[in-house]
Amino acid sequence: MRSRKLIVSRSRKSQAGLTFMETVVALGMLLVVSSGVMGLVALAVSTTETQGHLAARTAEYAQDKMEQLLALKFCDGPPAGTDTTVFPAVVSGAGTGLAGCTNPTAPVPTASAGGSLSTTAPIAGYVDYLDVSGNLVAANGSWEYIRVWQITVPSGSVGLKQISVLAQARRAASNNVLPQSTVVALKTFPF
Repeated sequence: MRSRKLIVSRSRKSQAGLTFMETVVALGMLLVVSSGVMGLVALAVSTTETQGHLAARTAEYAQDKMEQLLALKFCDGPPAGTDTTVFPAVVSGAGTGLAGCTNPTAPVPTASAGGSLSTTAPIAGYVDYLDVSGNLVAANGSWEYIRVWQITVPSGSVGLKQISVLAQARRAASNNVLPQSTVVALKTFPF
């Protein structure tokens, strides 16, 4: 009986704690797993910056411009158009407004079109630039966002304009895809 107690006592002693090698192996495995997770964390942070922050800002800035354009009269445009490249918009006579109408005195005027949604070759009078805080700046200044807008006439429509505004960030936080948002609305005559 005494020999049996001695055997049980020795086997418990040998399993009493972790050896140094077991600890080193466990730490090595933890390091390998955590280094893989850190790569995912870096990707998540850059994606959140690009898609969460910058894309949300472009949507906000596009909506702001759309509200400014929708506040104009249907036939606002040359020769006495509102300058929409400044805030607040001013009736300057030289502005593009909503591209005007070809026969503004008719019971239902014929809408004109203008502008473009090209950020690489924007059309003057249909583009403005914003800094990191959303304030208007000059094209040659330190802008972070560009807004371009286009006025079109849907085919077969009378007394209707389609207004499209595209806002795009100058830089992307990851994968070189520039965050952008497009807002589209219809405006009817006489409003």
